[in-house]
Amino acid sequence: MLQKKICMVGAFATGKTSLVARYVQGIYSDKYQTTVGVKIDKKKMTIASQDLNLILWDIHGEDEFQKIKLSYLRGSAAYILVADGTRRDTLCTVFNLQAKVEQTIGSVPFMTILNKYDLTTDWELDEDDLDQLSQRRWPYCVGSAKTGLGVEECFKQLVQ
Repeated sequence: MLQKKICMVGAFATGKTSLVARYVQGIYSDKYQTTVGVKIDKKKMTIASQDLNLILWDIHGEDEFQKIKLSYLRGSAAYILVADGTRRDTLCTVFNLQAKVEQTIGSVPFMTILNKYDLTTDWELDEDDLDQLSQRRWPYCVGSAKTGLGVEECFKQLVQ
């Protein structure tokens, strides 16, 4: 069985922990949990008859007071950038973090999740924002940790 480390990276309160909980355990909680340092979960899956053990590193969010520890990224086979669709500034954070991650671990596969699509009435991202992702040739998906929309598909797409 192959083991692959995947890191969740993004600004604070974008839903990284909730996305992992939805993917690994199929659950969602309205209780906000701040990640201190890193939280590690595992998920077994099979892709093209290959068994994989995913080691998911949920890294604390970045904000003006706290920067992510780039050492947490070492050894990653891939990573997921998480933006909160209800806060446009988190997409800017994702753009900055991607450059830092690539400087630290090199060019490895990644995916961007635009989370909290269940809150469409509060959604701040628009077509111009999606165009920025497309112009950078970044793979992305829209999802919701709360409803489960797009979560499984996003992880599968990254792993493939």
